[in-house]
Amino acid sequence: MKHLLTPVFAKKALLSIIFVLFFSSLWAQNLSDLRNLKVDNLSDAQIEQLIKRAESSGLTSSQMEAMAREQGLSPIEANKLRTRIMGLQRTVGSKSSTGGFAGNELRSMELEDSDDLFDSIRKSDPYYDLTPFQKKIFGYKLFHNRNLNFTPSLNLPTPQSYIIGGGDQLLIDVYGASQESYDVTVSPEGRILVPNVGPIQVGGATIEAATARLKSSLGRIYSGLMGSNPNTFLQVRLGNIRSIKVSMVGELSKPGTYTLPSFASVFNGLFAAGGPNENGSFRNIQVYRDSRLVTTVDIYKFLSKGESEANITLHDNDVIIVPPVQSRVEIIGPVRREGFFEVLPEETLSDLYIYTGGFKSEAYTDRLTIRRVENNERRIIDVAQADFKSFNPKDGDEILIGEALDRFVNRVQVSGAVQRPGEYALENGISVKSLIEKAQGLKPEAFVNRATLYRTSDDLTLAAEPLDLKGILDGTVEDVVLKNEDLLYIPSRYDIQEDTYVKISGEVNSPGTFLFATSMTVGDLILQAGGLLESASNSYIEIARRVRDASSGKLAELITLSIDPNLQLTEEERNQPLLPFDHVFIRKSPGFERELLVTIQGEVNYPGQFAISSADERISDVIKRAGGLNQFAYPKGASLVRRTVYYKEPTPEQVKEKTLRDIREKVDPEKRDQINQAELIIFERLEQKINAIEEEKLIQEQKKILEANKDFMISDSLSRDSLFSEVRFKQQDVIGINLEDILRNPGSGEDLILHEGDILRIPKELQTIRMVGEVLLPTTTRYIANASLRRYISQAGGFTEEARKSKAYVIYANGDAKRTHSFMMFKFYPHLEPGAEIVVPKKPEREKLGAAAWLGIASSLATLGILVQSLINN
Repeated sequence: MKHLLTPVFAKKALLSIIFVLFFSSLWAQNLSDLRNLKVDNLSDAQIEQLIKRAESSGLTSSQMEAMAREQGLSPIEANKLRTRIMGLQRTVGSKSSTGGFAGNELRSMELEDSDDLFDSIRKSDPYYDLTPFQKKIFGYKLFHNRNLNFTPSLNLPTPQSYIIGGGDQLLIDVYGASQESYDVTVSPEGRILVPNVGPIQVGGATIEAATARLKSSLGRIYSGLMGSNPNTFLQVRLGNIRSIKVSMVGELSKPGTYTLPSFASVFNGLFAAGGPNENGSFRNIQVYRDSRLVTTVDIYKFLSKGESEANITLHDNDVIIVPPVQSRVEIIGPVRREGFFEVLPEETLSDLYIYTGGFKSEAYTDRLTIRRVENNERRIIDVAQADFKSFNPKDGDEILIGEALDRFVNRVQVSGAVQRPGEYALENGISVKSLIEKAQGLKPEAFVNRATLYRTSDDLTLAAEPLDLKGILDGTVEDVVLKNEDLLYIPSRYDIQEDTYVKISGEVNSPGTFLFATSMTVGDLILQAGGLLESASNSYIEIARRVRDASSGKLAELITLSIDPNLQLTEEERNQPLLPFDHVFIRKSPGFERELLVTIQGEVNYPGQFAISSADERISDVIKRAGGLNQFAYPKGASLVRRTVYYKEPTPEQVKEKTLRDIREKVDPEKRDQINQAELIIFERLEQKINAIEEEKLIQEQKKILEANKDFMISDSLSRDSLFSEVRFKQQDVIGINLEDILRNPGSGEDLILHEGDILRIPKELQTIRMVGEVLLPTTTRYIANASLRRYISQAGGFTEEARKSKAYVIYANGDAKRTHSFMMFKFYPHLEPGAEIVVPKKPEREKLGAAAWLGIASSLATLGILVQSLINN
């Protein structure tokens, strides 16, 4: 045995090693550089590619993070990576709010269409390809905005200052007394050839100067062009313009030599080269022409003031140099535009704040803090507001702007049952009474016996001072002068008492919970419940009343009374008003029974619903009432469908929610024509409570979803358990009956007593047999009298290899079932009737023994063999 198992184990071990090495190399090729990852230097597009690479390797976000940590990624960078991934997933939409890769549904969606998953982000964010650091550099976004285009417009009137060069097309129009048009192209030497005139030098001249030269030259053949009163006129236009080559060098995103239209400006060239890179200067961009510095461009002036004088038109062979940034500072805090800003040597903090857009309203502007590296050390510099115009920032400075203190110096507040609760200014001598007057007085439901003044002391501890509000208002108690941050709370009577209601159950049109009203009687409650049903008894009405002292063991006080059947107010009813939380029971009149319905479907003369006439009415009785069976009926296939009962007791929270909803339903102003102020106030309070319950339920449901996504296997097993419960606790069961015996022997044990909701099904004569389960061809075939089960199985192609033949069973048309019986080597299959169904179950799956199990068995057998041999030898 040992020699037989060794090659198998060696082969499996070799395959396992090859499998591990293959996937290790695959991972190394895709994500081997995670240990050197710098998350701040990655754009959203690069983060997206990282997510897709992880998905293609079958990794979740947590697995990718763990792998990165194993490779040596620092915890800080790993946390940044997790934050960026979660931010992208939140932006994608509600489908990813469950935590990114963790949900199996989201993961399958991402694998199917990962290219479209981030499409909404790409469209909404024009700076999707920039890293967080690049986005913070002021001016960097100018040349990376997909919605902004610096391509020069060629649909412009011919500018008179345009300098003509070789390759330009000039359209010369002569009009007036003489008519002529010339279409000429400027030669590389700068000349144009005009018929009958000869070459004219226009290269290097502006359109205005070239027009004057042409007028002088053409005046020799068109005399009307000259003189003080000409009758012939000349116009020079540009046709196709030439292209120029401009060299873009220095700290640019895409340096190189670019071919641009001759209309192109410095900004056009910068846009073509992708603008300055992270190290490039935005304020000292130099334009050289013929080895001479022509202009210096400051992009900040364009962005902050709209100045574009330095944005000159480029010439052929111009060189644009973007030098490295010399001084850059970072501004952090409440300004309109945070980030990194380049500063010139002579600029101060006041100049710098022009580029930030100014302070926000919550900024603390009296002083700011500078973090500076100086003499190989870090130091803090405090700059007062008076020094903003004289302080010069230096390279690497971090400028920290604080926020205004979150406190008030003259605020008092009033809340609760006043007409206008809120904040008020603390003026000289303002008191509790004057504050209430400012709030336009108390609401009618205000509880004036007591109010509370919450006062904040100098050490910010909170103190509560009870007030006799009624005495203060009527002048019998001294008024209290308010201080800064005082909060006056005046409760409402509704806030300090339980919601009062009454209930009614039994024989009324709309039983439920209703709002309690003082002096309310049973008749009033019945009217709110829609009146009495026909089955109601007016002579025996029971009221269950709460007992405040249950020490005697009494749980409820029971009161009985009768009312007028026409709901006229009687003396007995008047003398027994309802109290809060009373529960009124309207009993059913003795002997009253509502109709109980059963249904007959199929082949009877009068199918439909029938009322049960007596408590012992049976199947035969209702068939007789239905006119009996017709000539097409198949009694053997008849079945009875009966209801089952499964009731789950609601939780106390559900009961409370239903009670609140019932009360709100009764005082909803949208469903009632008239409603008083008190009911409207209660409706608003109930609406708030129900909304709070809904929010809590939503939070709990979201938690359940998150927990289910964390453990899919548990979720899957629970779903299987719920399916099992659904089958076990189904609402209806099919009962097999023998209708032929029932009709032959009415009232016998076969003739069942009917219950409400029973459905008696009587089919037409059936002529088929159905085969399902482990047969080669599950099908339906015609019924053959006296044919065996094996014959029908043959018509279905025979058993499959997984068929459990000994457990085959037959389900008859009436719902009964019979199984196959076995005795020794013989099988006795059940007989078949029309409409029957043959079911062949599948063999149970057997767990295959692994190599370790076989090895254990072999060891046990070897040990047993040694033991037996020892016994024999002894």
